[in-house]
Amino acid sequence: MKKIVYSIEELLQKPICVMCGEEFAFLMNNVGVLANKGKTKEVTPPQNRKFAYGIKGIAKTFGCSVPTANRIKKSGVIDKAISQIGRKIVLDVDLALELAANNEIQER
Repeated sequence: MKKIVYSIEELLQKPICVMCGEEFAFLMNNVGVLANKGKTKEVTPPQNRKFAYGIKGIAKTFGCSVPTANRIKKSGVIDKAISQIGRKIVLDVDLALELAANNEIQER
């Protein structure tokens, strides 16, 4: 059986509809190599971070009721600590408490 050597650069220039299955499979297996080609820095998630989820998580963090947690969220004070996609809310607890404390100091 004859072994064929593929060049990733050549395959990237070739339309998918013209590729044979073996070429396409080779290209898909080497997508990770292409993605990491320009990247040399590894990103590690921060350690010891606390997260709360949802309005109930905000309420628990601040020790208040759910309606008050809604008012805190809508006020915009802790916006930098909130990540929201659709209805999913994730709160960085430490950052939220820090932002709320800074806001309280500025209001005085």
